[in-house]
Amino acid sequence: MLEQILCIDDDPITLMLCKKVISKSSFSKEIITAQNGEEALLHFNTLKYNNIKNKANKKPELIFLDLNMPVMGGWEFLDHFTSPAYAEFNTANVIVLSSTIDPDDLAKAKKYPIIIDFLSKPVTLPMLEYLKKKIGI
Repeated sequence: MLEQILCIDDDPITLMLCKKVISKSSFSKEIITAQNGEEALLHFNTLKYNNIKNKANKKPELIFLDLNMPVMGGWEFLDHFTSPAYAEFNTANVIVLSSTIDPDDLAKAKKYPIIIDFLSKPVTLPMLEYLKKKIGI
């Protein structure tokens, strides 16, 4: 079981479903959410600048990321998150969750080593079982 995951999506219903399915599956002890990339980066900035003592216990091990969001979308989030400014958090793996599987997005995802999979929404129990095997939890 993972200690903490982060779900980034602008749709509150998707976030609620994500939390419910993950809770039922014993996939992660803690689920935090952000409604866009900017909000997610703010979370990481808070961790970084508040000098939280056990940072390893406070950073997400896995990020579920939507691509199309207002304010800051998934690609822009990834560009910031993979920069040296967030290097201490780059151990988190990213799963792109999208309502459409666009071939251009699939190709673009391959340019980010941090992305370990590109899956179709919504998060389901079989999907989490697949991911458990893939990441070895």
